[in-house]
Amino acid sequence: MQQYPGSRARLSSALLLSSSLGLLLSACGGGDNSKQELVAPASSASAAPLATGITTLDLPTEALPDAAAALQASPSFHAAPLLLNPPDNRDAQDPSTSAQSQARQQSIPAEFSQLSSRGLTVQTLAAAQRARAMAAGGDSVAPMAAASVVSTYTPAQIRAAYALPPMPAAGSTLSASQAAQLGAGQTIYIVNAMHNPYVAAELAAFNQKFGLRGCNSKAIPTTTSLPLAAASTSACELSQVYSTPAGGMTSAVPAYNAGWATEIALDVQWAHATAPLARIVLIEAADASLNSLLGAVKLANAMGPGVVSMSFGANEGNYTASVDAAFSAAKMTYLAATGDSGVGVSWPAVSPNVLAVGGSSLTYTGTGARAESAWSGSGGGISAYTATPSYQVSSVPGMGVVARRNVADVAFNADPNTGQYVAVQSGSTINWISAGGTSLATPQWAGLVAVANAMRAQSGKAPLGAAHGMLYQQVASVPGNYASAFADINKGANGTCASCAAKAGYDTPTGLGSPNATSLLSLASGATVASPAPVLTAASISGQVGTALSFTVSAQAANPLTYSLSGAPAGMSIAANGTVSWPTPVAGTFAVTVSAKDSKTGLSGQAVYTVTIATPAAPKVASASIAGQPNVALNYTVSTTASNPVSYTLSGAPAGMSISASGVLSWAKPVLGSYSVTVTAKDSKTGLSGTGVISLKIAASTTPPVSGPQITAPALSGVAGKPLTGAISIAAPGASSLSLSIAGAPLGMGFSISGMTVTAYWPAPITGNYVLNIRVIDQAGRQASATMPITITAK
Repeated sequence: MQQYPGSRARLSSALLLSSSLGLLLSACGGGDNSKQELVAPASSASAAPLATGITTLDLPTEALPDAAAALQASPSFHAAPLLLNPPDNRDAQDPSTSAQSQARQQSIPAEFSQLSSRGLTVQTLAAAQRARAMAAGGDSVAPMAAASVVSTYTPAQIRAAYALPPMPAAGSTLSASQAAQLGAGQTIYIVNAMHNPYVAAELAAFNQKFGLRGCNSKAIPTTTSLPLAAASTSACELSQVYSTPAGGMTSAVPAYNAGWATEIALDVQWAHATAPLARIVLIEAADASLNSLLGAVKLANAMGPGVVSMSFGANEGNYTASVDAAFSAAKMTYLAATGDSGVGVSWPAVSPNVLAVGGSSLTYTGTGARAESAWSGSGGGISAYTATPSYQVSSVPGMGVVARRNVADVAFNADPNTGQYVAVQSGSTINWISAGGTSLATPQWAGLVAVANAMRAQSGKAPLGAAHGMLYQQVASVPGNYASAFADINKGANGTCASCAAKAGYDTPTGLGSPNATSLLSLASGATVASPAPVLTAASISGQVGTALSFTVSAQAANPLTYSLSGAPAGMSIAANGTVSWPTPVAGTFAVTVSAKDSKTGLSGQAVYTVTIATPAAPKVASASIAGQPNVALNYTVSTTASNPVSYTLSGAPAGMSISASGVLSWAKPVLGSYSVTVTAKDSKTGLSGTGVISLKIAASTTPPVSGPQITAPALSGVAGKPLTGAISIAAPGASSLSLSIAGAPLGMGFSISGMTVTAYWPAPITGNYVLNIRVIDQAGRQASATMPITITAK
């Protein structure tokens, strides 16, 4: 910067220098072009008070825990290891023609007898036949010695064996009561995984072969408003929809799977054979995960009243209670296969809201009564997780006192060696298999329930809904009803355990037995449907020692309830409104069974609440090292982690030091020295304490005191007329801005600035003596003054 000559008044004006202009303070970073980013501090919001306990409830959203949602279910069908010769056409004109005949028998080739019947598909059987032909060196297969013989029943023979109402001839005019006996106006929801593109063609072939009434295919658009419109009372309709895990419909077609396609074929065909006028809605889940299959059940619930048939299963677990609410929709009946691997309990059959269908081996000659024994592959057993439902009581013959849920509830033919015809399409060819498995038994029981509902509708009664109460209390607990409505299966076993054998009355392989349909339907159609037992939702409850625990039981019931606890720890109680209280919890995990009894019906429901009480952690005080200066007030906030409010105390603290209730350590006039102060934080609720050590060092400052600015201005001398130059040096350590003024400059003298140096320049000095008065002031008001004598002599 150049100051040009001007009037004396201008020369006496102050010269302002600022670090923000980068003129003088090069020693403090002046002239640096770097930028600093300023970040506004986050605003602090006041938090709401925290609850003193933690309650985790399995809410009735029918959502599986992550570990269970990914489990894969398996179809529960079996097929005898051979492709059957096509059935004859004797039933095509009259669907009852074969009713008085014996089952058709066909030998199993010895080499096929080693094939497992579990999930056996047409594709596997065809591949085995091709391999056999190639081994024989030709395209044809010569007959081989038979290992065993398979008996296969037609729909007419099954109806006769189980005393279902006889099938009217195809095309005959039906009365309203006849139509009801065929399930008219009812809906059966077949829930399965994956996709069967041939289901309509397979059902058509099945109907044509056995003279059954046809089913009209009817699309249900994904935009259809739910629930569905009422089913037809005069014709069967078949619809095929695809579900999402959330319980909606989608246009995305699931992938094909031969095993699941076979399951779908037999489910649809035998539900229709049992209830030929019922509407069938096939709901295909995208995959076999429990999460996807549960979504299909949710869709069935949304579609409206009906019967849900589930011919699949997965191992039970502690997740099962969390989704029981999915099987409790109004006017819905849920049925599931118990499995096909012998003794064992599977989901969804284990749910107390699901009718669990076991399996038998059937012998029927076409006349007289059928004979049955427990099928060795039938699932069934005692649950490891599900509490005893209210309907499984000692008044039921053979039941006794049971510890937990027993399955099966009922049975039907399931042995593939005494199997039933199923049409399965492979490519363009219809093949016939002898199917079995509890998955075959389940849709037939679903058909029976649909017929019962149709007959009930004829007399203005509501659907059965949950059928357990009717079957156990109104049928099995009444000796005359039990003997007429059920065939008590008392032979055979599904394992070697003490409870694995069929016996008089209830047993786990076959439940109450198989149906004598005419009598059972008469009882079911005339029965008054009792209010369902209370449904309680299991939950996991967490709390801490020293903090009172309280939670409310989740219960659904038609009438007021009375509650009781079993397995509860000392001090825990339940109020009349279902609120469980525990004022002084102790550490541990407790399985508490909550029972709720309907005050009007006397029915009870149970759920197990797992209560976990953790020992609370003691407060944690972070140790720290801090420094201060003598007589300079010191404040430090202690870092503490605690579940509850704490109180503080100090030990080893110097005189004058204190700590506030909020944990602020204060010392108004620190004294030179080193100190070790122990801070103790005590939990105000649990009484537990934690400590931390604050290492404190009070020392004199090592930073030299900041002095004011300094000016160095040596005297100048020169000769008149010859240019004169002189330097004024300024020092100002720690200053952020300076103000410099120079007075007394002779006319013609100018100044320039470089860093902290001001250069005086006089191009043509004039003889005389002069004095520059220099003054510097920093941002803190510290100042310095100096004079600079100038002597100019004559030439």
